[in-house]
Amino acid sequence: MMVKKPLISISIPVLNEAGNLDALYARLCEIGARMTDRCDLEFVFSDNHSIDATWEKLTALAQNDQRVRAIRFAKNFGFQRSILANYLHTRGDAVMQIDADLQDPPEMLEVFFERWLAGYRVVYGIRRKRPEGPLLHAFRRLGYWFIDAVSEYPIPRDAGDFRLIDRSVIQALTKIKTATPYLRGMIAGLGFSQTGIPYDRTARVAGESKFNVSGLIRLGLSAVFNHSTVPLRLASLAGALVLSVTLVGAMYYIVLRVMNPDLPRGMASIHILVLFGIGLQSMLLGILGEYLLRIYLILRAEPIAIIQESLNIGEAELKL
Repeated sequence: MMVKKPLISISIPVLNEAGNLDALYARLCEIGARMTDRCDLEFVFSDNHSIDATWEKLTALAQNDQRVRAIRFAKNFGFQRSILANYLHTRGDAVMQIDADLQDPPEMLEVFFERWLAGYRVVYGIRRKRPEGPLLHAFRRLGYWFIDAVSEYPIPRDAGDFRLIDRSVIQALTKIKTATPYLRGMIAGLGFSQTGIPYDRTARVAGESKFNVSGLIRLGLSAVFNHSTVPLRLASLAGALVLSVTLVGAMYYIVLRVMNPDLPRGMASIHILVLFGIGLQSMLLGILGEYLLRIYLILRAEPIAIIQESLNIGEAELKL
């Protein structure tokens, strides 16, 4: 009896990556040829409204290779939404996520695939080194440490979105309602059997990185406020602490005033206390506002993304 080979989807979000597509496609085809006896492949792209020749190149590839499937968004919906939308349009028994810049070697699919066959539902890459400046590297490591520290469940450190996940994981992701997805945390929080594989990240083949410091900060805020209630608890703790200090200070001032009736009044201390109180309240309101914003966005129920065009994907298959 002939056993049906599994279908593995390669999910690739792109934004102005025309300079990388030829090299990426060539390497994906080589992998497909090496693994033809073990699995079938499909290459699913989500174009986050590129303004270069990315979509034209994808159109040409899709015309010559039915394995190439793609969706193009009506505007830039962000990197994490792009990944999630792409997951929903894959058909594979497992899905490998990879960036188009080839910093993460697509050849690791063979290793990921073997771990998946061994029973792991999530296999992710752990970056041993990455080609970036020391300051950005330190900032990123600090961010990973902080996110992991405040998260209510462990999130792999030095692991990005380079991973292979089982179809059951994608089905579970579709049940989570969030307007600002942070997939690394969402997948970690689902449980399932997970394992990491160390690798060395290489330099980008062409183009420029779409992630700057501000982008990393926004992603970090999504990670913290989407997957942890620690900031709310810290806000309550800070309020209780300030109230306790204020009561102790008031008692101290009353005793001091009784013992020293002629004690001069200090305007500076009053100003400091007032400004401190205003700053603390502003910070606490900001934390509450971040959570309220996410509740509001969920209630508004915007689509993950709006698809403008598609390649080798029928109308019945479009899910956004």
